[in-house]
Amino acid sequence: DRLSAKRLCPIYCLATFIVTMRLVSGDLSYSFAEEMKRDFVIGNIAKDLGIDRGSFSSRQARVDFEGFRKMYCDINISTGDFTTMDRIDRENLCGKKPSCVLKADLVLENPLELHRVSLHIQDINDNSPQFKDHLIEMEISELAERGSRFPIEQAHDADIGQNAVQRYILQKNKHFILSVDNNNVDLVLENKLDREKQKEINLLITALDGGSPQRSGTVVIHVTVLDANDNAPVFSQAVYEASLPENCPLDTAVIKVSATDADEGVNGDVTYDFGHISDSDDKVFSINPKTGEIKVCGLIDYEEKSSFEMKVQAKDGLGLTSYAKVIIDVIDNNDNSPDIYLKSLSNPIHENVPPGTEVGIINVQDKDSENNGQVRCSIQQGVPFKLVPSIKNYYSLVTTGQLDRELVSDYNITITATDEGSPPLSSSKSVQLSVADINDNPPVFEEQSYSASVSENNKSGSTLCSVSARDPDWRQNGTVVYSLLASEVNGAPVSSYLSVNGDTGVIHSVRSFDYEQFKSFKVHVMARDNGSPPLSSNVTVSVFISDVNDNSPQILYPSPEGNSFMTELVPKAAHGGSLVSKVIAVDADSGQNAWLSYQIVKSTDPGLFTIGVHSGEIRTQRDISESDSMKQNLVVAVKDNGQPSLSATCSMYLLISDNLAEVPELKDLSYNESNSKLTSYLIIALVSVSTFFLTFIIIILGLRFCRRRKPRLLFDGAVAIPSGYLPPNYADVDGTGTLRSTYNYDAYLTTGSRTSDFKFVTSYNDNTLPADQTLKKSPSDFADPFDTLGQSIEVRHSQIFPLVPTLFVVFLFVF
Repeated sequence: DRLSAKRLCPIYCLATFIVTMRLVSGDLSYSFAEEMKRDFVIGNIAKDLGIDRGSFSSRQARVDFEGFRKMYCDINISTGDFTTMDRIDRENLCGKKPSCVLKADLVLENPLELHRVSLHIQDINDNSPQFKDHLIEMEISELAERGSRFPIEQAHDADIGQNAVQRYILQKNKHFILSVDNNNVDLVLENKLDREKQKEINLLITALDGGSPQRSGTVVIHVTVLDANDNAPVFSQAVYEASLPENCPLDTAVIKVSATDADEGVNGDVTYDFGHISDSDDKVFSINPKTGEIKVCGLIDYEEKSSFEMKVQAKDGLGLTSYAKVIIDVIDNNDNSPDIYLKSLSNPIHENVPPGTEVGIINVQDKDSENNGQVRCSIQQGVPFKLVPSIKNYYSLVTTGQLDRELVSDYNITITATDEGSPPLSSSKSVQLSVADINDNPPVFEEQSYSASVSENNKSGSTLCSVSARDPDWRQNGTVVYSLLASEVNGAPVSSYLSVNGDTGVIHSVRSFDYEQFKSFKVHVMARDNGSPPLSSNVTVSVFISDVNDNSPQILYPSPEGNSFMTELVPKAAHGGSLVSKVIAVDADSGQNAWLSYQIVKSTDPGLFTIGVHSGEIRTQRDISESDSMKQNLVVAVKDNGQPSLSATCSMYLLISDNLAEVPELKDLSYNESNSKLTSYLIIALVSVSTFFLTFIIIILGLRFCRRRKPRLLFDGAVAIPSGYLPPNYADVDGTGTLRSTYNYDAYLTTGSRTSDFKFVTSYNDNTLPADQTLKKSPSDFADPFDTLGQSIEVRHSQIFPLVPTLFVVFLFVF
């Protein structure tokens, strides 16, 4: 019969398959027959909902069956067809329920969309009527009156409606007829029995359903004719009802049925048994045949079956029976924790997503009913996420604040679902979520500024310092590259002085530095990451050049040995300690490398003159006597304080006389060639003096008037420094050289003239010798003469006029 039903199944499906129109709120309803083969197309959801089939894949369309552990149907993403995944047996799903409906949810994402799908499973005639036993033993007294009724257990058909049992047929006989009334099947005695004629009678009853094709089941009733027992057992109730909680322990008493029999003896002994009962129910309950007590013998699960309905028969000793109905309702317990399903998750997410971004969809289900199945969902505190209730039991996981991968790169989000049962049950699920990096952090230098110190004359390529920047971003966004910003140092590109390693930040020199050119300079280093777009930051690096002793002292006055003939006039009346002259020297270096010391290394009379170690002032050690040689030659050495020390020497020629006229033989000192040239110059100058003599007289008178107001000292330590004595390329920067204000001098007459012993002297307070290779002075720079050091000798006014011609010539010669 089952095979024939399967052959006729397609025909039946064509007759019963119905696709309803779309319901309100996007609900769909389909109706199809049970026992359809796998991949049977129930309907096209895409067409019925008016959704483009191409979007099913991108929107991750899926079907969830509520309350079922098995997937009965699925959706074809490519075509939108809704198909079966396995055989669907309506009897196993719904039993005798008149309506068998499967509930499913069609879920679409981006945006989240939920459609309720109802699947109505139509019954087909795939089950035949069945009696509990193939043979029924019945004993009927021959005294039974005509019209007596003898109940027969009904046949059971798992199908419903028209496919269930519709009628019964009793094989034709002369004693009994079959009466079917209100689903009760009774054998009715039509003609009285006569045990003497027939002790046993076999009756064949056939039960037929109304399906197409029609199915049937038979039972044989063996009637033994007895002499007595004309009362059947009678139940105290026609229907017994009971309830018990699910998961109750074994041997729990459910209910007790009771039946009485008016007969006595064996005819009145009643035994109990279940009528027709399914195999599954038979494993759950047992009945005591003597007492009629029904107990639990198997596991009861409300989620599997919420109620049981069965028949109990009472039978006396001679085979008369009666039946009662037992209905057992199962009470739901909160024995199922909520189930959490992660339907979708965007992982990783970028750290710049705005608050409120949906990153995942959570579905929560609880198999329990009523309050036991009501679920609340939450996540732990302290994470920038929250759950937003969506459609039905769906939640959206959204961000609540700005994410920062540099602070937190991974989140372990714990989702907790708790039902409202008593006591409540809960379950948790952890979701790992990673934050993807974006280039939102520029490199940051470890220090606000850097400084490096290097000695001058350094080697090219030497390491000066190292800069370091950190970028908290990840991978290429956090990879730092260093470079020099374009700028100029002393008019040259900074790249001609320094270079930086792009990977390590180590700064190297490109050339050798000269402290005398510049002492320090600044450069700017840029740190740039490899993000897109790249971010950068700058830092200032100050380079300080330290001095080394690479410059010898430069003697400004007198000129170094061999360059010119310089003579100083010393009065015969000079006392010990009198200032005779001064050696002036400078050193282009700085610091201790420019600390100068003076020493007389050779002299005509070693005990006559001494020189200040630090001042360079030449003074008499004792009073000058007549026995002292008129011509004195001093060789002075000037040394700096560097390591190693550098030095320079010069010669100083001194004449002990009150008047140059007293020394006719100056030519014996040296420089004969220079003297001859000087004579020629004097002759030319005398010719020129005749034109300007009158003007010069006026100048001399003006000078005399000024000298009366402020007495002038002849030997005050001030020595003329002609510009020709300045060393080439000399410059003293920031006052770090050796030329101080107290040792800077200027002159208007040189004492190298052989025809005059007169000179004007003054001093000035320049702190700096410019770097343009000349010693410049302005009139405002002149100051008063120094205080008289030692004994001063005043120049007599009567000596001025005889020297006027010669003095004027000397001025022309010098300037």
